[in-house]
Amino acid sequence: MKTRAITAFFFTIAMLGSIFLGSYVFSFFYLILSLASLLEFFKLIKTAGIRPHRNIAVFAAALIFLMTAGFHYLQFEVKYLLLLVPLLFSVFISELYKKEKIPFANISYTFVGFIYVTAPFCFFYSLGFLNNNLNYNFHLPLAFLLLLWGNDTGAYLFGVKFGKTRLFERHSPKKSWEGFFGGMFTSVIISYLLSIWFTEMHAGIWAGMSILIVCFGTLGDLIESMLKRSLNAKDSGTFLPGHGGLLDRFDGLLLAAPVVYVYLYLILY
Repeated sequence: MKTRAITAFFFTIAMLGSIFLGSYVFSFFYLILSLASLLEFFKLIKTAGIRPHRNIAVFAAALIFLMTAGFHYLQFEVKYLLLLVPLLFSVFISELYKKEKIPFANISYTFVGFIYVTAPFCFFYSLGFLNNNLNYNFHLPLAFLLLLWGNDTGAYLFGVKFGKTRLFERHSPKKSWEGFFGGMFTSVIISYLLSIWFTEMHAGIWAGMSILIVCFGTLGDLIESMLKRSLNAKDSGTFLPGHGGLLDRFDGLLLAAPVVYVYLYLILY
């Protein structure tokens, strides 16, 4: 428990620091975090005999993230993302030269890594540039994390105290509906406080954001549990002592970030 608390403290400080210390630190931190999470995903699925194209994937993922950053900093046209197409299709060509029994499984899981890990981190990163004419603003990334953490804390406390009805026992036997709604209650309260501090959006929009984070964050947690169970893995990795891997800590973000970004984009623009 002591190791878990120490790890949580320092990692939380690092994440908050990356948000408060400006756009360049924010960009660098989440670039490294997204690549580390992708490598952890590939390492995890290798236990099932899958051999994804790690080197190509990491290079492509870094390029995807940097082009996302370039779009916000330089405001170049989206058409330049088409430059990624030859690189992505090189995965198929590379597989021709590998003597593998399941080539399309290797190819498929390489692309799953982009969809499941890289794209969500890009969407979360883009929240920092969404509400201020493409200039960096820490409000939305900070709010997202506070709402996500509030949900996790509330779900745990309410689940321990009142949890009786299992939410999805097949994939996560400890989660309960009581914990789910307790997390939602906590997150909505935090969203109301955020609407007082950050006045660029009214309370209803903040509440909608919190509900989406709770719903899709919980689904993200369940999906990551499903992934680990399918591979007979307890944790996604060992990067965070006492907590497991990076995917264990960001499972809620992976599904919630794209949905929240689309929700806010449709409302704000």
